[in-house]
Amino acid sequence: MTDNPNYLDELQNWSWSAIEPEYAALASRPINADSVEDWLADWSALAARVADWQVRLYIATTINTADSAAQARFQRFLDEVFPSFRAAEQQLKEKLLASNQEPPGFAVPLRNMRAEAELYREANVPLLAEIQTLNTRFDQISGAQSVKWDGQERTLSRLKPVYQEPDRERRERAWRLAAERQLADRDAINSQWREYLGLRRKLAVNAGYGDDYRAYRWHEMLRFDYTPDDCLRFHDAIEAVVVPAAARVYERRRRRLGLPQLRPWDLDVDTAGRPPLRPFDSVDQLAGHTSTMFHALDAQLGAYFDIMRGEGLLDLDNRPNKAGGAYCEYLYASRRPFIFMNAVGVHDDVFTLLHEAGHAFHSFEFLALPYFQQWQVVSEFSEVASIGMELLASSHLEASRGGFYSAADAARARADNLEGLLLFWPYMAVVDAFQHWAYTYPGEADHPANCDAEWAAQWKRFMVGIDWSGLEAECVTGWQRKLHIHQYPFYYVDYGLAQLGAVQVWRNALADQPGALAAYRRALALGGTLPLPQLYVAAGARLAFDAVTLREAVELIETNLSQLELE
Repeated sequence: MTDNPNYLDELQNWSWSAIEPEYAALASRPINADSVEDWLADWSALAARVADWQVRLYIATTINTADSAAQARFQRFLDEVFPSFRAAEQQLKEKLLASNQEPPGFAVPLRNMRAEAELYREANVPLLAEIQTLNTRFDQISGAQSVKWDGQERTLSRLKPVYQEPDRERRERAWRLAAERQLADRDAINSQWREYLGLRRKLAVNAGYGDDYRAYRWHEMLRFDYTPDDCLRFHDAIEAVVVPAAARVYERRRRRLGLPQLRPWDLDVDTAGRPPLRPFDSVDQLAGHTSTMFHALDAQLGAYFDIMRGEGLLDLDNRPNKAGGAYCEYLYASRRPFIFMNAVGVHDDVFTLLHEAGHAFHSFEFLALPYFQQWQVVSEFSEVASIGMELLASSHLEASRGGFYSAADAARARADNLEGLLLFWPYMAVVDAFQHWAYTYPGEADHPANCDAEWAAQWKRFMVGIDWSGLEAECVTGWQRKLHIHQYPFYYVDYGLAQLGAVQVWRNALADQPGALAAYRRALALGGTLPLPQLYVAAGARLAFDAVTLREAVELIETNLSQLELE
């Protein structure tokens, strides 16, 4: 990341003692109708600096999980700064709430502050820091996973292109090698899972929720607009509507490959025997073509992306000891996003970058709002921004429109993405249903063998069409490899709900792309100033959990899949 070098140098040496007087000064200043906006502006600037500090230290731990100095700096922040920061923030929240002042656009932030103030317990601050430490350890475990392949040490991400090769024996060998390496960490992850579970149960107890961490987490995630029962209803709708559609996708794949059954290593190879899509040879090419796509879609979005390229805010390539996955973090003080991912040259990398760029565009839009507290957007809508961008930008995948592919390969890429939407909802239901079980029955979930059994039961319910016979250990431990279960509990249904919202945005774009894109950007610019259902409406969608809405989305996807196969 490029930035003011003095700022980055100072970051290494900041301490709470340098920040605390500014919090104390704000705590002593009066708040009234004449002063509230200036007071909020000063609080926002201060909170943004500290949040930026934490984010930058965290990013450094993921860029290189073997960097012990980066790990130590982040740990020192968690131990020495985080508890005091949370306490100081709590004091200012209570001061503002007691003032009974409500600046324009602050109704929802005030609602959120009341909820956060109610939930805050001083005893929980060190527990939250311990969970952050566990998250870093989890990243270290996954970041260290590599295997010998073709005479070279490869990260597991670097095996993804092999799964697309036509040689089935070679695909199987690579898949089994990766699975064997992951299973080698089974005991370590089981042990860490029990630590996570114990700490989260303590959080709930301290906050007055007894043994119900799910209720605590609902409060913490500011979920005012739907309940756990709505999630269970969504699972049922997915089982009724999407599981049969996913089964059709898998059966079509099995038939075209001429196989008696699909195995886990048969899911990425092209069913027509065509060479794998290889959209780029370097991350520079990935960023360059993606920039052209965004400019073709919308000049301002293209300009946002170019800012990120020019300021070194993209870390796209896969490397040894780099944390897994992808994310977009916000550098609040400079009002910039930062994208992290693990590109290895496959088609999925293109959509991962489109997804994370959607988050980045969201931040460019809402960071124009005046107050830090208005920048807090619930994940159920932030994921509409990202998945919506995947679908909106996919119309520009052709090289003639700025993208990566010939017309035929662009159609193939869009079809793969639409199939991925259908296949995602059942998998999302497995992850979310597993978490509802784990935190409803924490005593049972404290035993990893029960977790394996529950994952297997949910897998059987939702994941129809893949033969895992002889791979029981690999199948039942799937919960270990879903980082959201460990690091972000209950943050997975967000993707499923947002995907349903994003498909509605895409439906609108098929009829009127300029109008749909304008509504999408207007909704992003609202940040956290409206309740969740109203954000969906602003984007041209509806927050939904029912089978009827889901069926409309599935039918739209399947209709477009049929059309793409004719192209």
